[in-house]
Amino acid sequence: MRSFRSIILLACSLILLGGCVSAPRYVARRPVKGRPGQFTFKTQVGMASYYADQFHGRPTASGQIFDMNALTAAHRTLPLGTTVRVTSLDTGKSVEVLVNDRGPFVKGRVIDLSKGAAEKIGLAERGIGLVKIEVISR
Repeated sequence: MRSFRSIILLACSLILLGGCVSAPRYVARRPVKGRPGQFTFKTQVGMASYYADQFHGRPTASGQIFDMNALTAAHRTLPLGTTVRVTSLDTGKSVEVLVNDRGPFVKGRVIDLSKGAAEKIGLAERGIGLVKIEVISR
């Protein structure tokens, strides 16, 4: 009877502790020296998607007109005008894009690529994929 209680107690403890574990959102964090409030990482890993037809010809957050065939991207927090290298972790292909818009507005995604950029890294066929984002210049 005592060993049965011990097993139940152990199982409940493991279940409760398992709920406290979460996957890291940012990988390979490297601080960037600068003023407070400045963007503080150079590398980010997460899900990417792309946007195209519906937004083609409309203004972006930077004021530029969105061209779905250009090599541009939308990111929530990177300063507009930042150049980043986006590498597909599925295909190993990479593309350099200019952040000129805000988004994505879908939970769990870190960057929205233009259709042209998505095609360069093999993302356009699936629509979404795991990528690594590296800041090249601001």
